[in-house]
Amino acid sequence: MSEIITLAGGCFWCVEAVFVEMIGVEKAVSGYMGGQIDNPTYEQICTGQTGHAEVIQISYDPAQTSLEQILAVFFTVHDPTTLNRQGNDVGTQYRSAIFYHNEEQKEIAAKVMQEVTAEKLWPNPLVTELTPVSTFYPAEGYHQDYYAQNPYQPYCMVVISPKVKKFRQKFADLQKSAS
Repeated sequence: MSEIITLAGGCFWCVEAVFVEMIGVEKAVSGYMGGQIDNPTYEQICTGQTGHAEVIQISYDPAQTSLEQILAVFFTVHDPTTLNRQGNDVGTQYRSAIFYHNEEQKEIAAKVMQEVTAEKLWPNPLVTELTPVSTFYPAEGYHQDYYAQNPYQPYCMVVISPKVKKFRQKFADLQKSAS
C-alpha cells in the first residue's frame, strides 16, 4: 500500500528530479499547496501573492523506503535554512515545508528535523514549515518530468544537475538502478 508525503524545497523541478531516482518512490508529481485560491496557475504562483508553495507530492512504497529516508534526502538536496528562497529563486512559493498527511508523519518529520539540527547538517537554523496537508493542485503538464525532458536547458544544468549529482553521490544506496 503506497503512502504519500508532500514536500516543498524551492523549485519543484529540482525536488522532483531527485525523488524520481529514489528507490521506493513510485511517482513524484509537481504541484502547488498551501495557498488561498483554488486551481492556481503557474503564472499566479510566480507572483508570490497566492500563498502557495511549489511542492512535490511523492507516492512511495514503505516496504522499499521510509519516510525518514525520504526526509534525509530532502534535507540534503535543498537548503532548509533560507526563508522563502532557494538560491536565486526568491518568494514564499519557494519556501521549505513538509505537508504531513497524518499525525505519524508529523511526529516523524519533527524527529528528523531535530536530528538534522543536532547533527548540524546546515550551519544555520532550519526554517522548514511543518504544516498539515491541504488541497494539492497538480502543476501544468509541461512542469512534470521537467528535468528529464530538458536536461540541457541552462537552469537545469546550473541549478538542478548539482542537486541530482549530490543525491547520487551521498545516497547511492537509495538510487534506482539505471535500466
